[in-house]
Amino acid sequence: ICCGTEYVARNKSQDSGIAEMEELPVPHNIKISNITCDSFKISWEMDSKSKDRITHYFIDLNKKENKNSNKFKHKDVPTKLVAKAVPLPMTVRGHWFLSPRTEYTVAVQTASKQVDGDYVVSEWSEIIEFCTADYSKVHLTQLLEKAEVISGRMLKFSVFYRNQHKEYFDYIREHHGNAMQPSVKDNSGSHGSPISGKLEGIFFSCSTEFNTGKPPQDSPYGRYRFEIAAEKLFNPNTNLYFGDFYCMYTAYHYVILVIAPVGSPGDEFCKLRLPQLNSKDNKFLTCAEEDGVLVYHHAQDVILEVIYTDPVDLSLGTVAEITGHQLMSLSTANAKKDPSCKTCNISVGR
Repeated sequence: ICCGTEYVARNKSQDSGIAEMEELPVPHNIKISNITCDSFKISWEMDSKSKDRITHYFIDLNKKENKNSNKFKHKDVPTKLVAKAVPLPMTVRGHWFLSPRTEYTVAVQTASKQVDGDYVVSEWSEIIEFCTADYSKVHLTQLLEKAEVISGRMLKFSVFYRNQHKEYFDYIREHHGNAMQPSVKDNSGSHGSPISGKLEGIFFSCSTEFNTGKPPQDSPYGRYRFEIAAEKLFNPNTNLYFGDFYCMYTAYHYVILVIAPVGSPGDEFCKLRLPQLNSKDNKFLTCAEEDGVLVYHHAQDVILEVIYTDPVDLSLGTVAEITGHQLMSLSTANAKKDPSCKTCNISVGR
């Protein structure tokens, strides 16, 4: 239902304009298909008796209640989408209502519009639950284009780095044979991001201080830093993907990029779900050969969070204590995206 949709909030028992009449068939065996981040198709079966009297369908679509939902919501007033009776399956679409990766309940009534404008309705069908999908490549490309607008000029860099507590690196040496292991990405960033809670990787930074060209001495993630030469992680044998663009109610924005060795499980995951970037020419992170040497640049005006999808041995770099502060306020762990920011949101939910 994308055009001419009415929204009707009514309490059936109190509204004399809606009368119940058993002759109208009750929808059953409801099927949900073709689910995207902001649309789905719905179909159902119904008895042929009085089928020709049906002029409209009422669809009651609600976010699934959870423990944290508003306890004061009036449960007796459903939000109904009113649609003209069209051949099934019918597409329900609309970024004003549907959000990505969100659980919904849906129930259906058949209705017959009377001469006076009121409706005769069937009983409600059974309630079906479903979950909307993640952002598609099309939606991520829209985010990518928004991120390009504010990425700024490119600065040279030479190392990727990862800050953690001393205990983390001790644990890696003792229990993982000196190799940092990929872990599942948390739920920070865009709610519809296909990498949240699914992609396994290791987070790295590459930002540099404008005046020194070196990594900053402060970090929100721990006082010990692993540094590795850029070419060890990012080279012609890796692919680069755009993962997300978001902010956390702040003036600065984050871009998540994924580096995956060609043909690796991480590469196969990203190839299906994320826009691939040209490693030599993009607005965020580049690796290009100059005079026989690989030269690296990163965008100045966004904070890059780089996910590498394979294990990384500590022997490939160095671990040392930083001299700066641990700025916990800058941590993005499970950070929620600002849904009102016009810079980093697209029009298909949040």
